[in-house]
Amino acid sequence: MANDADVIIVGAGLAGLVAATELADAGKRVIVVDQEAEQNLGGQAFWSLGGLFLVDTPEQRRLGIKDSHDLALQDWLGTAGFDREEDHWPRKWAEAYVAFAAGEKRGWLQAMGHRIFPVVGWAERGGYDAMGHGNSVPRFHITWGTGPGIVEPFERRAREHARTGRIVFKFRHRVDALDMTGGAATGVRGKILEPASESRGMKTSRIETGDFTLKAQAIIVASGGIGGNHDLVRANWPKRLGTPPKHMVSGVPAHVDGRMIGITEAAGARLINRDRMWHYVEGVHNWSPIWPGHGIRILPGPSSMWFDATGKRLPSPLYPGYDTLGQLEYIMKTGHDYSWFILTQAIIKKEFALSGSEQNPDLTGKSWRMTLRRAFNKGAPDPVEAFKAKGADFIVRDNLDELVAAMNKLSGANLLDITSIRQQIEARDREIDNPYVKDTQVMGIHNARRYLGDKLIRTAKPHKILDPAYGPLIAVKLNILTRKTLGGFETDLDSRVFGNDGQIIPGLYAVGEAAGFGGGGVHGYRALEGTFLGGCLFSGRNAGRAAAKAVL
Repeated sequence: MANDADVIIVGAGLAGLVAATELADAGKRVIVVDQEAEQNLGGQAFWSLGGLFLVDTPEQRRLGIKDSHDLALQDWLGTAGFDREEDHWPRKWAEAYVAFAAGEKRGWLQAMGHRIFPVVGWAERGGYDAMGHGNSVPRFHITWGTGPGIVEPFERRAREHARTGRIVFKFRHRVDALDMTGGAATGVRGKILEPASESRGMKTSRIETGDFTLKAQAIIVASGGIGGNHDLVRANWPKRLGTPPKHMVSGVPAHVDGRMIGITEAAGARLINRDRMWHYVEGVHNWSPIWPGHGIRILPGPSSMWFDATGKRLPSPLYPGYDTLGQLEYIMKTGHDYSWFILTQAIIKKEFALSGSEQNPDLTGKSWRMTLRRAFNKGAPDPVEAFKAKGADFIVRDNLDELVAAMNKLSGANLLDITSIRQQIEARDREIDNPYVKDTQVMGIHNARRYLGDKLIRTAKPHKILDPAYGPLIAVKLNILTRKTLGGFETDLDSRVFGNDGQIIPGLYAVGEAAGFGGGGVHGYRALEGTFLGGCLFSGRNAGRAAAKAVL
């Protein structure tokens, strides 16, 4: 039988769209299948803040940031901690990706109309030595338009090709198996699901209305990770991060279930580093949820005081914005799966942002007028104030005694001792009287304010937490928020998948989160942030270009 297309792509997220457009640009016929409806085109990238890891950019240089390929690679390798035999290809991907981020990535996107917000963010600051984890300089470039702004150029290109018939989208087509012929991937089989009218991100039905079989010369798996499947997250949870959380909130919709990963593995693909994962510790329950268990991540500046469930301040350098997995490991080893921020109104106004396109209408809507209000408003951004007023995890009080009492009531555990909490806050507050201190968090605050971008919009003026002039006091109960899969299918630099025998499986490619964003784990154990979308872009581009050359 004749092939239905040259290439079939499983998944209509960002990585799948990038691969599809590269293939169509090369004159190939592409079918994109996805179990969700058309309104979910773009996948998880749509919901993101649109952050991109870029190196030595005009935006950095305008803010006085001195960056380089060598410094970025030093930071990446120090963060990744590659130490396994399986890290051969992930390391090669890391070296190639840093070169891409320091080279053509920005110009390639800009040529498609992509634009960047001028203030560069400083995520994952590390706080260890120069060869350890973290970004030595700010590198988090926010897309002007956030997640929708990064999806738009590829969606536009894909729809243009769809009008010519070069790309065909088959939504509500759930793949149940890969067809293998003579050891090569030659097609997919599955069920057609009933139409779904639910809004983007909402859970949809799995009622089957028919069968389908499609054949092609190559299959690209772009199906995403496992963050919506808490049982699978717990099954893969590494011992180094302590006991798996009993309670988690979901940073991704329910359809991010890892199902296609299991199907591809069953076909013989080699899955590596499945114990490497990326979950945030600053998750709060969305007061207006879209998907089941919907959580939002707080993107904190450096000033909030962080306490574990028993009321002990997290140790250096586990401060807000410094080391996500270090914080996760510490919190889970306390025997509890939550922690607390204590802060002031002055801090929440300047330092709290919420991850996600829907939580940043100013940046998502490309409104300079709304964005400038972040710097001059009396209150925090409107979405943050809404969470403060309506969020189940937020507590606002005028004095510390009442705040701690309310924290104990919310947790139901009565673990917090007001005397101990007060002593820790007062000790920190005494450090504020001098610009030179021994408290490393306060040192970090002073360091952040030497960077113009942080001083303008991300770091509050140093002040005492218990000074009523900066109040009221605010506590936030922080939950574990599922997000990204760092392991995946082992691939070479063309995104071709290896089998369990160590040989390339002809015709099979994997991209994005299904490939650990490249190679089966380009990030190693930890990520530098702004690297997830970039991994979708880079792996999707590599797969599309390689498959275009391989198919006849």
